[in-house]
Amino acid sequence: QVQLVESGGGLVQPGGSLRLSCQVSGNIFNIYYMGWYRQAPGKQRELVANIISGYSTNYADSVKGRFTISKDNANKTTALQMNNLKPEDTAVYYCNVQVWILRTGPGDYWGQGIQVTVSN
Repeated sequence: QVQLVESGGGLVQPGGSLRLSCQVSGNIFNIYYMGWYRQAPGKQRELVANIISGYSTNYADSVKGRFTISKDNANKTTALQMNNLKPEDTAVYYCNVQVWILRTGPGDYWGQGIQVTVSN
C-alpha cells in the first residue's frame, strides 16, 4: 500500500555535500511524521533529524549546523541536505514515515536504506 524510495547516497570526500531524498507513494491521507535515521558499522541505529506536523524539527547534536531536513507536502517527499560531511557520518541512512492510510488507518514505514560513505 505504501512504498518509500530513497535516492542520493554515494561516496564523497570529507567536506563535501550530498542530498538524500525519500519519496512516499500510496493511498495516503496524511503524513504526520518524517524522519531520517542512520546506522554506522558496529553501532546502533540513531535519529539524525525529523520533521513533525506543524513543521517542528529536531536534529542530533552531531549534525546541527551541517544537515537540514525539509518536507514537500505536494510531492510527498522529504529531503536531507548534508553539508561539510565528516568520516563519522559514514552509515546506512533510512527514511521513516508515519502516515494515515486511506480506508485503513495509521501506518509506520521504512525505506530500504542508502549508503553514505565519507572518505579520502
